[in-house]
Amino acid sequence: MTTSHVPNLTGVPETMLWTLHNRASEAARPDGVIRDPLALRIHRTLDYDYERAFGPADYSHGVRSAIFDAELRAFLDAHPDGVIVNLGEGLETQRFRLDSERSLWLSVDLPEAIAIRERFITADARHLHLAMSALDTRWFDRVPPGRSVYVTAQGLLMYFDPEAVAGLLREMAARLPGAWFAFDHIPGWLSRRTLRGWWKTPHYRTPEMPWGIARHRIAPTLCGWVPDLVEVRALDFVAPRGAARPLSWLVARLPLVWRLLPGITRVRFAGR
Repeated sequence: MTTSHVPNLTGVPETMLWTLHNRASEAARPDGVIRDPLALRIHRTLDYDYERAFGPADYSHGVRSAIFDAELRAFLDAHPDGVIVNLGEGLETQRFRLDSERSLWLSVDLPEAIAIRERFITADARHLHLAMSALDTRWFDRVPPGRSVYVTAQGLLMYFDPEAVAGLLREMAARLPGAWFAFDHIPGWLSRRTLRGWWKTPHYRTPEMPWGIARHRIAPTLCGWVPDLVEVRALDFVAPRGAARPLSWLVARLPLVWRLLPGITRVRFAGR
């Protein structure tokens, strides 16, 4: 018999339940873009009124996870002993959807988030849980030298000040030469909305998201922070089905609209 668990999360850590809600909903669909039995089990086990807080589920975070899955699958195909660092991972169950026998995974998140994660996901020698902020540079010490590295941050950087984001990228460039880094980001208008107080539903106010940036400003901004970036590339986000799918392709070709939407970017740092 499965025992339910009340998560008792607030602030930014509570957003892991928002992403879980959407990802599990997508995984439950016969035509969903991801298959994730563990996410479905966690979603059912937690005693939390998802729809009251976040409203009806949508495909957004399921599609986002599928995009990051594709990135890491290609990385592991090319680097089976690679190191994957997931910053602010929450209840993401990515390592159960793809893995290799020689890879190393580091899940970095706040202590209260790791505590919830460990109720469902057990750490081991190849899958480490590091209970600390992504801005705590001690996690870099756990990355073994001489191995290829891919860092991800899903739904994280928007909760930091721009100066903190810049500092994190500079630290990665200095300490993880040649690494890849993929992250999602929100536009400035949405950031400003959260700073004014964005009630997603009558029962849930989103945390403030200080870092917002238009998509056409990503490359010049990142290159201003880290001038020797090898690559800055936008990753396509396409609706998985229905009328929204061709619409998303159309929007991607309308620059004035495209730049106002959230995005996902991959960068690569210069090697030594």
